[in-house]
Amino acid sequence: MLALNSGRLSAAEAAAAKYWCTELLKRVADKCLQLFGGYGYMREYPIARAWADARITTIYGGTTEVMKSIIAKDMGL
Repeated sequence: MLALNSGRLSAAEAAAAKYWCTELLKRVADKCLQLFGGYGYMREYPIARAWADARITTIYGGTTEVMKSIIAKDMGL
């Protein structure tokens, strides 16, 4: 947040942060869904809504694959 506010955040650093956070969120939501079992698939339960929200975050603002491409270009790959 400090790098963003001071104008020092590069596109590759932002992509890496988004990639890491969204993939971690997706993994945690999947584990929680397993913990709740069948309740995780009923929309009236908070875990079902949280799982759906977690899945879409890998698409918001650019897909995970796009983030990987930005990071790879910055690394010279």
